[in-house]
Amino acid sequence: MPSIRSVQVDHPDGELFLTTRDIPDPGPGQVRVTVEACGICHSDNAFVTNALPGVTFPLTPGHEIAGLIDAVGDGVARWRPGDRVAVGWFGGACLYCDHCRDGDFMHCENLQVPGWQYPGGYAEAVVVPASAIARIPDEFTAVDAGPMACAGVTTYNSLRRSQARPGDLVAILGIGGLGHLGVQFAAKMGFDTVAIARGQDKEPLATKLGARHYIDSTAQDVAAELRRLGGARVVQATAASSEAMAATIDGLSTDGELIVIGAVPTPIPVSPFQLIFQSRAVRGHPAGTARDVERTLDFAAMTGIRAMIEERPLDDAPDAYRHALSGKARFRVVLTTGL
Repeated sequence: MPSIRSVQVDHPDGELFLTTRDIPDPGPGQVRVTVEACGICHSDNAFVTNALPGVTFPLTPGHEIAGLIDAVGDGVARWRPGDRVAVGWFGGACLYCDHCRDGDFMHCENLQVPGWQYPGGYAEAVVVPASAIARIPDEFTAVDAGPMACAGVTTYNSLRRSQARPGDLVAILGIGGLGHLGVQFAAKMGFDTVAIARGQDKEPLATKLGARHYIDSTAQDVAAELRRLGGARVVQATAASSEAMAATIDGLSTDGELIVIGAVPTPIPVSPFQLIFQSRAVRGHPAGTARDVERTLDFAAMTGIRAMIEERPLDDAPDAYRHALSGKARFRVVLTTGL
């Protein structure tokens, strides 16, 4: 059984530290992936702090994984050693619950998430279900591919499955780790793209990413500005602020929808009047299956979309993790193993 370097947390809200551990050969229906890169996602903190049910310690976080398959278990027909693959929030489905029987694998009652149900990607290797892996196109490096397996698929998939069509006004609330990808995807998908953020200093970046309009939420009435532009068919809420999300609702068009992907525990204050009379909706959207990750990567490869990242070696994982959660990291922080 090979030994690998791995980042570990021993107890809730504990410090991350580098250690070594054995990693088994893949079992039936599994593959082992040599990790080249793994993004640090804010939701990793929910596992480290034991904020989600069923977290067990010690744990190894990480669900924005990119690397090479180095071994396959029995019954794995599609994949071979040497294949370049990514693994995201969707880390495997049970295939027998009612959601899976309906083909709704993303809402599997027994959904597996790397770093939650099994050791994640802050390590030199992971063993994952074969159903969790997505093929990485040649245009992507592992470092670029990792964040697309969670942040990328969440922003792209929620827009692709929305009711917006090319030419519709679509607003992206926040241009941080998720939002800077959301703006790029919205623009490349043909939407009349609005970026909403705090401060005029972010407008040049929003324009560079593809936004045609910019709203400074610290100086302008967000809803009024959206109505002035004709009303947003979709607002994709990436900012981690329920208050900021609520401020966009009156800027939705008739039948407009607020799609929530910024994960925060505080309620969104909204009146039924705001929804009923204009037939508006508020809904959440999770990430996407392995196939959705492939679609995300393929679209991004065709259109030149990339995450803006800071690379850090695996040895620096504890400091990189703190940096990513501090708000000082502008976009995505990606750990690299050097393998």
